[in-house]
Amino acid sequence: MIMYDLLIIGGGPAGYLAAERAGHEKLSAAVFERRAFGGVCLNEGCIPSKTLLNSAKIYDYATGYGKKYGVSCDNPVLDYKAVIARKNKVVKTLISGIEAALKAGKVEMVRESAAVTGSLPSGGFTVSAGGKTYEGKNLLLCTGSEPILPPIDGLKEAMASGFGMTNREMLDMDVLPASMVVVGGGVIGLEMASVMLSAGVKVTVVEMLDRIANPTDREIAGILQKNYEKKGMTFILGAKVTKIEKDGVTFEKDGGTHSVPCEKVLFSIGRRASTAGLGLENINVLTDRGAVVTDEQMKTNVPGVFAAGDINGKSLLAHTAYREAEVAVNILCEKKDRMEYNAIPSVIYTNPEVAGAGETAESAAAKGIDVREVKLPMIYSGRYLAENEGCDGIAKLVLEKGTDRLIGVHMIGNPCSEIIVAAAMAIEREMPLEALKKVVFPHPTVAEIIREAVFMA
Repeated sequence: MIMYDLLIIGGGPAGYLAAERAGHEKLSAAVFERRAFGGVCLNEGCIPSKTLLNSAKIYDYATGYGKKYGVSCDNPVLDYKAVIARKNKVVKTLISGIEAALKAGKVEMVRESAAVTGSLPSGGFTVSAGGKTYEGKNLLLCTGSEPILPPIDGLKEAMASGFGMTNREMLDMDVLPASMVVVGGGVIGLEMASVMLSAGVKVTVVEMLDRIANPTDREIAGILQKNYEKKGMTFILGAKVTKIEKDGVTFEKDGGTHSVPCEKVLFSIGRRASTAGLGLENINVLTDRGAVVTDEQMKTNVPGVFAAGDINGKSLLAHTAYREAEVAVNILCEKKDRMEYNAIPSVIYTNPEVAGAGETAESAAAKGIDVREVKLPMIYSGRYLAENEGCDGIAKLVLEKGTDRLIGVHMIGNPCSEIIVAAAMAIEREMPLEALKKVVFPHPTVAEIIREAVFMA
């Protein structure tokens, strides 16, 4: 039997990238994936949703936005079946690319559900998949996460009938409903609500908190909400969903019971680590509220066992998973490395986009960090003004008092998803204002808003 250097359970962002990096390091590796390589991000999350959002944005411009810029279209049509077909083509292309990279790295791809079965007396671990047993010196757990479906009355029946959906089912839906209730005002819920609204669906977002997009900067979240309310989206905040019926959603708010009729319901209230059936108990891997506990080197409590991606519950983002996977492989190869979470960028790919990295004033206060904010309208960037007619974006810098060190940047406005990485690098490197003032930004770019804010500080 082959003794692999590394067995990887899960072929999502953490798993496939770890396998690629292991291949580059000439380690023998096997990666197990029960569905499709690329995981949730590529197959039912990041990539397919952005494909749909792009089509929705193009349609927005064709149906009215374009007039602001002197461009008009007569009778534009959104062919949603074609949109879904293109999404499938994009996903298929990227899956093929991942598989080609793994093959080039001589990684064994096992398309089966896998579980840890035990430890070897001489060191290492055993994994069972597809009726076969695999042995490895080290183990990387990266099975990702799954949607949370709470015990709401009628939810199970709604999911079985197709009336209720998670993002997985919605991303394959090629016939548009007339109306939809989105339960949960987080990133996934808002992005899918944005697609549906652009497509002409009547959308209502029901959120338990008193705000959407938590933990986004509160003011920026409010601006996003106002933008979508102007477009016709309804938000019901501070509401607890209590029942799902055949034709709508019932919720409690302000001591009363209310209902919203709809043709479809999307449940998007969060995700949790996917560890069921993984066999963690067979080697005594420590978990906390279902997530695998890891340190800054992605090590678990069991020597030789690492965990990366959503399974550790630290930062449920694909780009976090990539970096965690690199750290795990580097440590395995005895290279000095560690994971840092203080400057991981996050993005909501609505229209307008929202992006942030580091601390908000609110999160800094909760940690006892004394900060000051610098806020600037995005129209201080000439490029933003040229490309965003009548928009109300803002940018914020969060600076630590005393040191003037940049510890947070948050903004709303297109295309802030492409800008936030520069801010994240500055935060990661703990750059003070004086150093930031010496950074040269290309002109004209929307990214210059960061420079403008620095000189306003």
